[in-house]
Amino acid sequence: MTLAAFAALLADPTRAAICVALLDGRAWTAGELARHARVAPSTASEHLSRLTAGGLLAEERQGRHRYVRLASPAVATLIEDLTAFAESDYRTGPATAPRTLAEATRTNAEVRARTCYDHLAGRLGVAVSDALLARGLVTEEGGLAVTGRGREWLAEQAIELPARAGRRGGRPVVRSCLDWSERRHHLGGALGAALCRTALDRAWVERIGSGRALRVTPDGGRALRELLGVELP
Repeated sequence: MTLAAFAALLADPTRAAICVALLDGRAWTAGELARHARVAPSTASEHLSRLTAGGLLAEERQGRHRYVRLASPAVATLIEDLTAFAESDYRTGPATAPRTLAEATRTNAEVRARTCYDHLAGRLGVAVSDALLARGLVTEEGGLAVTGRGREWLAEQAIELPARAGRRGGRPVVRSCLDWSERRHHLGGALGAALCRTALDRAWVERIGSGRALRVTPDGGRALRELLGVELP
């Protein structure tokens, strides 16, 4: 596929909206995405077929239902980076303001805490990243990496990284991801995904509605303070 053909996949507002919705890391049905994008199911199905054929989405069928998700973490990184570049002017702030109260409420919630595909973002994600770096669990010297002390800490918390992380063909152990709301970096890669999965599984955070926004629970607030010294407003 040429660069022009690839860019054309995301040039359509409906296809772009579908890809951004899937940044929550979950599989959606075609009907759910049609409602989200405010198009007819037949129209959504056509767009999903193009995105799947172009390698941006992966499809799963379960009974009568067709589920789609972003094809890989690499695709999610690309979509998030493009979104950050398109939606913000780093000199003047967000390019567009919320048009309704519901939009403003959702945006404010996402700024506080959200998922960025499968890792933590927003103020929460940046605060966790800062804490990991400050405590020497992750280092930036010679490129981002989990330190020996960091691996010990992960083992103590029973947080496991995939066996293939960091190997040829596997996912990077840790990578930097530009946060569109904080204008700073949070941590992605296998480490970011493991921390997010742990936070959700242990009910340190919970999803707000069907979007990407997260809410830190009382137990999560205590865990973040005790384990990483993170204090969130």
